[in-house]
Amino acid sequence: MSEFYLKWFTSDRQFPFFIQYGYHDEDTDLHRHADFSELVIVLSGTATHIVNTEESFIKKGNVFVINGSTPHAFTDPQDFKICNVMFQPELLSTAGADLRTSNGFQALFVLEPLYRHKHSYTSKLSLPIPNLEYVSFLIAGMIEEYHNKLQGYQTMLGSKFMELVVYLSRQYDPQEKGIQGNHLMHLANALSYMEDRYLEPLTLDQITKHSDISVRHLNRIFRSYYQTTPIAYLHRLRLERACGLLKHSNLSITQISHECGFSDSNYFTRQFTKIYGMSPKVYRNKL
Repeated sequence: MSEFYLKWFTSDRQFPFFIQYGYHDEDTDLHRHADFSELVIVLSGTATHIVNTEESFIKKGNVFVINGSTPHAFTDPQDFKICNVMFQPELLSTAGADLRTSNGFQALFVLEPLYRHKHSYTSKLSLPIPNLEYVSFLIAGMIEEYHNKLQGYQTMLGSKFMELVVYLSRQYDPQEKGIQGNHLMHLANALSYMEDRYLEPLTLDQITKHSDISVRHLNRIFRSYYQTTPIAYLHRLRLERACGLLKHSNLSITQISHECGFSDSNYFTRQFTKIYGMSPKVYRNKL
């Protein structure tokens, strides 16, 4: 199986990003992306999309994200035109808290790609024609900016990419009514709720009540598809916030633990050491 690298498409190491129109009149080989993710927007026509060993029909208006390690290919293209946006996943970390608490963002850019990698999962956003026309307008502006490379184009492209991400997240509406679609939205609800409230003293009961799912069920699908537990994910959000405060504030360790939703500073220190291999004090002294 072939592996594609982002450096094959762009030599700009300061801005690892690439966007293009893709015209396919022949089958593509099964391949995966070694160091980037790909946002695919189908602008016209149809094709069969192979992900791992599963096949699904895709058509004009479909939108999906493929993570780097997921094998995929296109076969039987018919008047098939797409837009490829190739980016390193770290670019999505610039999303603000208001976007990270969006169910659509969590579903389209976090959970769907994860599902595809670990299980057969063919979900995709399907844009109505007027919405696709607006997305096509956004894409055209991005491609023009990318080719002209005027002063500040990297900043402009980063801004336009996030505009596209926000717009697509707003349009997300799962068409599936079966088990996969339900699981996805339960997870999206839980993740967006935790992203919004992670500094508060949340309980698992509160999370599951918001997600309209039982504790047992949420734990099971979290472990299956996210390879962690809801509480472990919550701790990780808090600890990432703690790292920022250790770097950029003069707050004491106890104050930081309370600021980050831990009522017990000793428990905070144990959890921090478990994840980062050093205590908060040692972490701060190494900066």
